[in-house]
Amino acid sequence: MGTVNGLPAHILLVHAIVVLLPLAALLLVLTAIWPAVRRRLAGPNAILSVLVVALVPVTTSAGEWLEQRVAETPLVRDHTELGDTAIWVALPVAVLALVVWWRQREASAPSGTAQRRPYLAPLSVTVTRIVAVLAVVAGAAAVYDVYRIGDSGAKASWTGNFSSAGRPD
Repeated sequence: MGTVNGLPAHILLVHAIVVLLPLAALLLVLTAIWPAVRRRLAGPNAILSVLVVALVPVTTSAGEWLEQRVAETPLVRDHTELGDTAIWVALPVAVLALVVWWRQREASAPSGTAQRRPYLAPLSVTVTRIVAVLAVVAGAAAVYDVYRIGDSGAKASWTGNFSSAGRPD
């Protein structure tokens, strides 16, 4: 993917990742620890998280396209290397979001049916606690990684490209 309306696609796509991955991570933590939120948002967050996983390689590919068209600097190289880590934090968020959704779905199945598996349901305290801890760790890692990648991208884009003094009138 190259450009969108004359702009590099990467600079547009990256904004979706910067917003949606931390949002999915936050919703993951909330759905893992708060039953009322889980009932309402586990499904939508599972969809959102999977979409983010699909969007990360598209954004990374657009970034690699852009990398071939800008000056090669240590800052660009650092950003490119950090950008490759995004998928590894997006995947656990998506997997855990699917686990939370599936467990909620199992818990909501009518009792006495073959669909219900109580050991997987939110009523299983041990599994719920494990999923909650993993959700907090995965969510924090995702937010931190997005921050690191975004910070390195901003430095690669803006270092030496503006003046803090402003233009003379």
